[in-house]
Amino acid sequence: MEDCHPLLRGGRRKEKGYSHGLSTTQIHVLASICDTLFPSIISNNENQPLSSFYRTSGSQFPFPDEGAELLMLFKRSIPEAMPLVKWILRILSFRLGTLLICGTYCLQWKWPFVLKFSEISLEKRQEILKNWSNAKRWWMPLRDVFVLLKLSFFYTLFSRTDENGHNPMWKAIGYKVDNRKKLKPKKRPLQEGLIETTHETDSTLIQSLKEKGLEVTEEKNLYKIKCDVVIVGSGCGGGVAAAILAKSGHKVIILEKGEYFVSQDYSSLENSSMSELYESGGIMPTVDGKTMILAGSTVGGGSAINWAACVRTPDSVMKEWSEKYKLPLFTSSDYRSAMDSVCKRIGVTDKCNKEGFQNQVLRKGCESIGLKVESVSVNASEDHYCGSCNYGCRTGDKKGTDSTWLVDAVENGAVILTGCKAEKFILEDGKNGTRRKNCSGVTAAASWKSKITKKLQIESKVTISSCGSLLTPPLMISSGLRNPNIGNNLHLHPVQFVWGYFPEDITNLSGSNYEGGIITSIHKVLAENSTPKVIIEAPAIGPGVFSALVPWTSGHDMKDRMVKYARTANLFALVRDKGSGKVKGEGRVSYRLDQTDKENLKIGMRKSLRILVAAGAVEVGTHRSDGQRIKCRGIKEEDLEEFLDSVAVVGGPRSRGEFWTMFSSAHQMGSCRMGGNEKEGAVDENGECWEAKGLYVCDGSVLPSAVGVNPMITIQSTAYCIASKIAESLKKK
Repeated sequence: MEDCHPLLRGGRRKEKGYSHGLSTTQIHVLASICDTLFPSIISNNENQPLSSFYRTSGSQFPFPDEGAELLMLFKRSIPEAMPLVKWILRILSFRLGTLLICGTYCLQWKWPFVLKFSEISLEKRQEILKNWSNAKRWWMPLRDVFVLLKLSFFYTLFSRTDENGHNPMWKAIGYKVDNRKKLKPKKRPLQEGLIETTHETDSTLIQSLKEKGLEVTEEKNLYKIKCDVVIVGSGCGGGVAAAILAKSGHKVIILEKGEYFVSQDYSSLENSSMSELYESGGIMPTVDGKTMILAGSTVGGGSAINWAACVRTPDSVMKEWSEKYKLPLFTSSDYRSAMDSVCKRIGVTDKCNKEGFQNQVLRKGCESIGLKVESVSVNASEDHYCGSCNYGCRTGDKKGTDSTWLVDAVENGAVILTGCKAEKFILEDGKNGTRRKNCSGVTAAASWKSKITKKLQIESKVTISSCGSLLTPPLMISSGLRNPNIGNNLHLHPVQFVWGYFPEDITNLSGSNYEGGIITSIHKVLAENSTPKVIIEAPAIGPGVFSALVPWTSGHDMKDRMVKYARTANLFALVRDKGSGKVKGEGRVSYRLDQTDKENLKIGMRKSLRILVAAGAVEVGTHRSDGQRIKCRGIKEEDLEEFLDSVAVVGGPRSRGEFWTMFSSAHQMGSCRMGGNEKEGAVDENGECWEAKGLYVCDGSVLPSAVGVNPMITIQSTAYCIASKIAESLKKK
């Protein structure tokens, strides 16, 4: 771990004290809840790590404090989360409060007759938490508290590390961190064009900017910087746009609020990697708490932490976008040529010399029951066997924008400012009283980690928003734009997970679930027009996320499930959603599934479970809150059918149903979609904002609807076309 970047080995987190704001009394109650979720169990197992694992209690310091600390990350998406938790913990510290919430479970026949929550026996506390998990109507806040505490506690417990990057529980659950080392290059690929604001001060920034060939003037509280093109964001859209426009001879500035890391910086540690590389530290639920959203927040954006799947835009989708949304771009030769150029630049290969455990399961299960299974192309070599690319590719094999398009941009004079967050676009009234405004740049500020006190005002001929479907809408709205399509029509490719347990004695399936290429096989369920309506793939799930998703039915069951972690194959069903959501503000996302989406998810989940059974799983199940599962060895077909018939898509934690489950999403699209006019879209076919001349959007938010497959190639190809058009228009001017 010594060679990793200090932030990615947990440096920032270790340096600060606890800021959760809970009192000693509240922490005492929380410790009792943690002990209920993860109790100490007497074990005579001769395996020392296993014995120690079972004897560990969730009440031990610092587990409750660290779980409470993580709760703070929910504040932006669900602002009422922490006050609600504090209120419940406070009430449970009193006898009458415990009686109100826990009922007869806290009563006894001797003085003081009514027990506080921490005094109740473990067995009764477990029953209380199960009641909270399944609470209905007036008691729904208790379900909210249960979900928040469960997610925060278990994620922290299984992702936390000491100063050496070690967690003593990992040995018991069969988990090992990828610690392969890569030779350090003489310089970082983007170093020549990089200005890291966290290392700058007011006195050094001007000099750094001028050394990069930029014209800078200083005013009282402002640095004015001039360029031809400013791009907000460095992911799949921004990286491609930067390369094309810099190569066309324009001076390009890229603003990235995240930090810059390269392969030797990555630690593969779940907690610190999620904290540094993901939006909101990887903790971003929708406002109703039903869906957890993952989005990149580092140089390279999503391309730096995605699962490397490279799937071209399906022909049927391109036709639909061209005809239904009146966007001929997507059936043009330019778009197909762009896909070819994108695949070539990021080194896409359709060969995989060795598949990981979960993809072996998917392939074997499909072949056993006659389902078509396809190989997935990846932007890495044939020998790529990195199962931790979601924490940054430690081998440097994956070709994200940080090692491809942005390198091209820097070689052509582009400048990247990291730790720098855009605040508003600079909009001016149009000439001769026209309603359309003119965009002349963007204002930005260095992050809290920087010593730079002045704002940055970047003045440009062209301004491009490439900060993704979650952050482009808030930036445009805060700048005064009012098109009703901005922030609406958000698609998430909602996902539901299922699992199957494969003991070590099933020797024809080798490895563990965290090893090997994350997505190398895929099964598609096609609609009548040959468009994928459901796809089944394998995910990357570290022990922290796995433990947070696993349904809790008892402390003993939870420990048994975690011991099986490494040989639990996870598959997910992803749908091309017809339902949509809205970006209400930064970190505030609402989303609702269409009934068709629910039906398609059900089809995908049932098919995924059948695939797991066919591959040889001894037990399979869903993530429904009641721990829905079935033993498979020797199972009769009619019993399996009966189980599959019981599998349905239930609501999230805030639904009124008895059972619930979490949805997930790693793809965000459509929140500033293209349209033939300003009533149908936020931008035109060239990516230019209908309301502001010179302002473009170049990321996944411009897509007219959900793609239905992993969208990296689609986003980069669309960006390629938009940037090429911008380069042409600048050349004419």
